[in-house]
Amino acid sequence: MTTIGLLTVSDGRPSVQADIGDFVADSEQRLAGALTDRGFSVVRASEIVGSNDVAVREARRIAAARPDLTLINIPVWAFPHFTMLAASETASPLALFSNLDPKYPGMVGMLAAGGALDQIGRVHARAWGDSGEPEAIDGLATIARAGAASAGLRGSTFGRIGGRPMGMYTAVSNPDQWMREFGVDVEEIDQFELVRRAETIDPALARHGREWLERLAAGVHYDGRLLTPELLERQVRVYEAMRELIAERNLDFCGIKAQPELTDHYCTTDIAEAFLNDPYDWHGPKTPVVCSTEADMDAALTMQLLRNLSGTPVLFADVRHYHADRGIWDLCNSGQHATWFAARSAEPAQNLAHVHLYPEDFYFPAGGASVHYLAAEGDMTFARLTRLDGDYRMQVMRGAFERYDDDTNERLMRQSTYVWPHAFARMEAGPEEILTRFGSNHIHAVPGDHVASLRHVCQFLGIAFDGFGGA
Repeated sequence: MTTIGLLTVSDGRPSVQADIGDFVADSEQRLAGALTDRGFSVVRASEIVGSNDVAVREARRIAAARPDLTLINIPVWAFPHFTMLAASETASPLALFSNLDPKYPGMVGMLAAGGALDQIGRVHARAWGDSGEPEAIDGLATIARAGAASAGLRGSTFGRIGGRPMGMYTAVSNPDQWMREFGVDVEEIDQFELVRRAETIDPALARHGREWLERLAAGVHYDGRLLTPELLERQVRVYEAMRELIAERNLDFCGIKAQPELTDHYCTTDIAEAFLNDPYDWHGPKTPVVCSTEADMDAALTMQLLRNLSGTPVLFADVRHYHADRGIWDLCNSGQHATWFAARSAEPAQNLAHVHLYPEDFYFPAGGASVHYLAAEGDMTFARLTRLDGDYRMQVMRGAFERYDDDTNERLMRQSTYVWPHAFARMEAGPEEILTRFGSNHIHAVPGDHVASLRHVCQFLGIAFDGFGGA
C-alpha cells in the first residue's frame, strides 16, 4: 500500500489562525478521507503547521514513517517558509496541493511555496482542486504512484547473473551511477552459481514443475533433441535455483545473461525468466520478480519502475520487425515474455491455455523450451530507460496490442522466429520517429495509460522525459 505523509500549513499570524482554523482543519480532514477512500495509507501530522517549530517537528514525525510521498496541503495563504522548513526535513518525493476556493488564497500560498522550492532546487510536484472532486484526487493518485515507484528503487538490490551479453553496450550500466541516481546496488553473480545450484535441486521438484507445465500448457512439443523431458526439468531447476538466489541474496530484481554460455552448453533460461516475471508458478500465486533477459540492466530498472507503477507483470521484448503493410510492430524475444500476457488473467490455466512450449531454434544449441504465444489485445504504455551521452532519459510511447484471425496471426508470427513469444503492437509514434530516436533494441510495456505517472517519476528522479508520438 502506498503511504502518503500529509502536512497542512497555514497562516503564521495567531489572529488570522483564529478565524481560519476550522476551515483549514476541515480541508485536511476531507483530503485525508478522500485519499484513504482511494486505498492510500495516510500518515497525518498531529497538528496544523502555523509556526517554525511545528513545521520542523511535524515534518520529522512524518519523515520517520518513511512515506512514499510527502504531501503539503496549502488551503489558505500560508507562510512559505513553513513549507521550506518542512521540506528540508523530508527525503521522500514531495508534492504541494491547493484548493480552488475563491474566498481563501490557497493557490497564492502554493505558488509562493512552490517558487521558493524551485529557488533552492527542491524537486516537487503540484496538484490543485476540490478534494471532493474525483479529478483532483486522480491527479494526486498519479503523483503518489510515481512517488512510490521512484522511492521504491532506493535501498533495492539488482542481481546481475553473468556479464555483458554479446557485446551489447545498452545492456550494461555503471553501478556507481545507479547508486548515485537511484539508490540501487548491483550484486554481481557468476552464471556458474546458477548451474551449480540447479544441479542440487530435488528431482521430485523438477518433475513436479515439468508435469504442471505439461498439464496446463496448450502443448509441450518434445522433439527428442532440443526439447526433451530432461531438458525441460533442467530449465525448471534453473528457475528453482534463481528462487534460491533471490531469497538468499535478498535480490529485489534481477537479470540473467544466458547467451552464449548457458544457451550453448547447458540450457536456455526462458522458463526461468518467464515465470519469475509471472504472478504464479507451479507452487501457486506469488509476487512477480522482475527478471531481464541478457542481464539487461536498464531493461530491469525500467521494468521495476513500471511494475511499481502498474502492479502488473512487465513485458520485455525486442523491437523485432515492422510490418509496414499493417503499420504494426512484432515485439518478439527469446522466451522472455511473462506468460501472464497471453490472456492477462490471474488464473494461470487461462494464460497457459494459449502457451506452447516449443524446442529452441538454431540460436541455442543447448536446447530447452521456448515459451510461445501471441499477447492478448489491449491498450499499453511502452517505456525504456536509455542514456544519451551518459545521462538517463525515459523514452515513452502509447500504443496497443492487437490480434487478428488465426490464419493472419500464424502467417505474421512465422515471418520472424515463430517459436518465440510475440506481441503485435500498433504505436501512436511513427516508424521514422521510433527507428531514428529510440535508444535500445529492447522495449517494455504494461497495460493502461501510465504516461502522466512516468512524467512525475522522471521529475522525482531528476531524469529527462522523452515522449514519442505526442506522449
